[in-house]
Amino acid sequence: MKPPVHIRAASYLPLGLFAALGATLAYLFRLPCRTGGWNDQVTTYTSFCYTDIYPLYFDRQLSTENPYFAQVPFDKQVEYPVVLGEVMQVIAWLVRSAEGVAAQGVRFYDITVVLLGVCLVIGVLLMAAVAGPTRRWDALWYALAPSVILAAYINWDLVAGALSMGMLLAWARKRQVLAGVLLGLAIATKFYPLMFLGALFLLTVRTARWRPFIVTVAGAVTAWLLVNLPFMIFAWDGWRRFYFFSQERGVDWGSPWLFFQNKGWPVLGTADVSLLGTASLAVLCLGIAVLTLAAPRRPRLAQICFLALAAFMMTNKVWSPQFVLWLVPFAVLARPNWKPLALWQVAEVWYFFAIWLYLLAQPPLDRADLGIGDDTYFTAVWGRVITIGIMMAFVVRDILRPDKDVVRQGGVDDQIGGVFDEARDRYTLLPASR
Repeated sequence: MKPPVHIRAASYLPLGLFAALGATLAYLFRLPCRTGGWNDQVTTYTSFCYTDIYPLYFDRQLSTENPYFAQVPFDKQVEYPVVLGEVMQVIAWLVRSAEGVAAQGVRFYDITVVLLGVCLVIGVLLMAAVAGPTRRWDALWYALAPSVILAAYINWDLVAGALSMGMLLAWARKRQVLAGVLLGLAIATKFYPLMFLGALFLLTVRTARWRPFIVTVAGAVTAWLLVNLPFMIFAWDGWRRFYFFSQERGVDWGSPWLFFQNKGWPVLGTADVSLLGTASLAVLCLGIAVLTLAAPRRPRLAQICFLALAAFMMTNKVWSPQFVLWLVPFAVLARPNWKPLALWQVAEVWYFFAIWLYLLAQPPLDRADLGIGDDTYFTAVWGRVITIGIMMAFVVRDILRPDKDVVRQGGVDDQIGGVFDEARDRYTLLPASR
């Protein structure tokens, strides 16, 4: 018999308070910029408090223009999917009553941060529900991980994080229509949740549970179309800015491809980065597919989601500091072992500080006396790659040797799996163990 609802809700209260603490610490960390540091780029970098939220309010002319419909040059259109664009739009409307554009910009930042803080709390609570009663406190990583606090308010990524956790919980509760709707909205917020469709597909192939998968895909496509079609019809140029920008942009900060270009490596540093990234991601995804279908026991959904998302990040043309927010909950759900997670957090924290110090030494600032050079910066780039690679290796080991999986040692199969939980294998590349 389940305990009363209020008893179950009360059990989540401490995690909600810790998440609120993490959101508050993230706000306090950026106070040097919030109180005037944004007006000086050097101060912004030396105080490590950069955010996209404040400058984009001015650069995208949100005080007077509406995203996607704006009468501005193409490169000044909002370069995000429509859910984030409309979040920006609504908040911009709310702050237009403030006197002066500068005051509007600060208020725009404050309201956005409140929304993102709420999304972090919601995401942590949803992750706790997804993890189940025996591993609820694993969500503390998402609430208070140093990298989460440092990167929380660089961009709007926490909105997609809350939607992704909601999708996982709906799938775990076998509510496929809701899972599909939330997944479609997450993809319309940030593009990375698209990788979760691949994870669901692979486990569907192994279990032959096709109907739930098809219902979820249909819900995702419907939700995505409902929020995108109006802009595709009435503001095509503004709508396609995100997709054009993603396709045409070159290699950027954080990506290993930047290292190869900087060092002039043959092929890896000279060939088309879009082609290299797509090809390397395809190879990794093929490996994940083979692993999923050949493992002695069906992998857990969180394990495949983590591997797919990590592969996407490591092969991308850009790897911004805030991308860590994508991976933290999935890394913890895939393998809640504190040692590799802590090692990864050290690498992410080092990268967070390294990128701003590196930008100080780059044009147009050219403050080498305050910043760091190429070689020091690339230790941070490869620190992330190596530590995430280590976590991926442990997850692969757990899939090949399920007795090493700390989650399954508690006698559970797949607490997030929904219809996959305790499902029989219908198709495998190798004979499955009984």
